[in-house]
Amino acid sequence: MSQITLTSPKRLRGIVAVPGDKSISHRAIVLNALAAGEAQITHFLTGADCLSTIACMQALGVPIERQDTTVRVAGVGRRGLREAADVLDCGNSGTTLRLLAGLLAGQPLFSVLSGDASLRSRPQRRIVAPLRELGAQLDGRMDGDRAPLAIRGTPLHGGVYDLPVASAQVKSALLLAALGGDAPLTLTGRIDSRDHTERMLIAMGIDLQITATSITLHPPTTTDELQPLSLRVPGDPSSAAFWWVAAAMHPDAEITTTGVCLNPGRTGALDVLRAMGAQIRIMNEEMAGNEPVGDVTVCSSALRGTPIDGALIPRLIDELPVLALAAAGAQGHTIIRDAQELRAKETDRIATVAAGLQALGVQVEPTADGLTIAGTGNPTLLRGATLFSHGDHRLAMTWAVAALVARGETTIVDADAVAVSYPGFWEEIDRLCRND
Repeated sequence: MSQITLTSPKRLRGIVAVPGDKSISHRAIVLNALAAGEAQITHFLTGADCLSTIACMQALGVPIERQDTTVRVAGVGRRGLREAADVLDCGNSGTTLRLLAGLLAGQPLFSVLSGDASLRSRPQRRIVAPLRELGAQLDGRMDGDRAPLAIRGTPLHGGVYDLPVASAQVKSALLLAALGGDAPLTLTGRIDSRDHTERMLIAMGIDLQITATSITLHPPTTTDELQPLSLRVPGDPSSAAFWWVAAAMHPDAEITTTGVCLNPGRTGALDVLRAMGAQIRIMNEEMAGNEPVGDVTVCSSALRGTPIDGALIPRLIDELPVLALAAAGAQGHTIIRDAQELRAKETDRIATVAAGLQALGVQVEPTADGLTIAGTGNPTLLRGATLFSHGDHRLAMTWAVAALVARGETTIVDADAVAVSYPGFWEEIDRLCRND
């Protein structure tokens, strides 16, 4: 499917079980591969990015079997990986490349990590520089800032590293590297990003000490191994956010997303939507494994602009494109700041989101670290347009939400980009629209 054309339905109604969380799915494969024993992962996200992680770990000698959304991982232990016979292809997945760069930096192997043209164009110095400080031997194009990355694994030393940016990928890469280290590693600074890696490491028996200002990992002894962790992956809040915004913006809508991860590091989008005046109900809250989950219902709401900046940004970085769309239909101005990381995603999301909103008839000004958006005051004042995903899954889904509320027809070009994180997304839209 190269493109798809949609129009706004009269009503949006339905219950949606969103796919498994992308971040947790990646980590469940990587960490269970290092465990001593077998783990079963259910409700695994079968998007292209997570399948890249499976393929890479299989190439490193880990027996992994997948049947639909159930995956069995036969862990080989912390020192059981074997050198891959070829370049490890991470596809379009920055998470795969960055997690494996950390993991392989401390393994006694030679590895090369690469991916598609988009991934090879994305900056990697944010992980390369701190890994080198820990003693890693790795290099790549532009002095290590671009893949392919070549890694000659070696035991890494510990110490203290001050994280300059709040990035779960950077933090996780360093924690994975520390598993192969010879001394404790303490992370300080911007540790306030999603904490799925920390939760999973603790559940698997790793000595991890966490305070408000630091995270310290004590490497296991040579005889200690990670315990396998079987789990059901909760629903992905980054995927659910598209339905939350669609329901809030549409004039006659109510959508419930079930079993969604409500980890506090992932609920920034709900906080912003509440501040914008969205009607939200959360029910059936419980702990599933080591993560809080619940059902989230959102219905038609009169939205107003609100600032999105500061400590909120790490908690909703992936949801910012669709929140910018919500701001476009809200009353008043919304200013997004401190989000310069958007420029290093699958696309420069500041530039591409601004271009798409302008095509929809919105007054928007891109800045160095965000966007200033003048809301129309009514989502139905958005005009249908031809919108480009540029191969970015978050953009493709954001423009699909725009099509559900805009006047006239909206065409999304390169619509199949959604397969990276949400297989079945277009079928879900069709089902929700049929309930009108």
